[in-house]
Amino acid sequence: MQVRSALESLTLPPAKFLTSSWPWRSLLYLGSGAVLGVGTGVALAGLTVFGMVFTLAVVGIAALLAVALSGIAVARIERWRLRLVDTVELPDQHRPVAEPGLRAWVRTRLREPATWRELGYTIVLTSILAWLDLIVFAGATWVVTALLCGPVYIRDESIWLTLSGSAAGAVLGIIALYPVTAWAAARAAMTRSILAPRADDDPQLVELTRSRARLVDAFEVERRRIERDLHDGAQQRLVALSMQLGLARLELPDGSPAADPVRRAHDLAKEALAELRELIRGVHPKILTDRGLAAAVREVSDRAPLPVDVDIALPARLPEAVEVTAYFVVVEALANVAKHSGAARAKVVASVAFNRLTVQIRDDGRGGADPARGTGLAGLVDRVDAVGGTVSLASPRGGPTVVHVELPCGS
Repeated sequence: MQVRSALESLTLPPAKFLTSSWPWRSLLYLGSGAVLGVGTGVALAGLTVFGMVFTLAVVGIAALLAVALSGIAVARIERWRLRLVDTVELPDQHRPVAEPGLRAWVRTRLREPATWRELGYTIVLTSILAWLDLIVFAGATWVVTALLCGPVYIRDESIWLTLSGSAAGAVLGIIALYPVTAWAAARAAMTRSILAPRADDDPQLVELTRSRARLVDAFEVERRRIERDLHDGAQQRLVALSMQLGLARLELPDGSPAADPVRRAHDLAKEALAELRELIRGVHPKILTDRGLAAAVREVSDRAPLPVDVDIALPARLPEAVEVTAYFVVVEALANVAKHSGAARAKVVASVAFNRLTVQIRDDGRGGADPARGTGLAGLVDRVDAVGGTVSLASPRGGPTVVHVELPCGS
């Protein structure tokens, strides 16, 4: 599995993780974060005091403007630093300035919501995050170095005691790489969530998001229409045909030349009816409309070729688009489990918290799932993305595989 971030590196086997570059990149990320945060805090404090003292002077106003716009520079550095622990590039959220000149640039930037989010991030960085980075970095470097170098500067203790401290420092250094990488991954996730572009940053993106939502709704309406047409039309005719062929079989005497062809036709009609019912269920399951997501997922789990445990706790019916998306996510994930994982058992867990539906599909198979190697997982990601959700995949070699999906379901 190709590792693209410090978070994914934590799923590697210990030997591969410890010999990879991710722990050291995480250490560098935290160390540079502490330097950036503390340095920025000192600079902003000086500019703020200077601006307040000379409020009525041009230099004072310029200092306060520099404070207000400082988040832009910090965010640019943060986007560059993120590459240390996440290879997925974070795009700039600012729009191009239509007019030339410094005044137009300042006026445009002060009107953008992204500027104030970046300033808020800068304040959080200088007041909290940088100090946490410093604590983790110091604990992983200074304490370990002090233990390792004990025999060099400790002269009054026995050599065995100092050597034992050095051995403890080596073990502690190896163990510390895990919390260092975990905190770096968490820091990167927080930074990305704040500095990532928002829909309200770009009017065209807002309209694109609305258009996508309309397309999703229109597509789901068409699916429902096809399901009704198949259910009320073709299925009913096949049921009538199967009944007529069954009655014909009863009327034919044993040994009649037509008995065998009628029997085969009856069997083919029943097979076609079964396939049509399966097709209707795939287009849009009626149980999902009538009884909701929990009942539909339990029905899918009962039909799966391996045992599937279901733990779904939903307070009420969810929006239709969310239920449909979650249902087909579970269907696709269980299909992948049955085809590729070699698992003996799977589990589906779903719950709602803070206006978000969380669905998790776990199996005990061989692992190694990669969206780049097939269309199943890629299609799942596209389906979730269409309703503004997110997908996370953890599938180390040897398993287990966990697909974690979050869908917004607030009003």
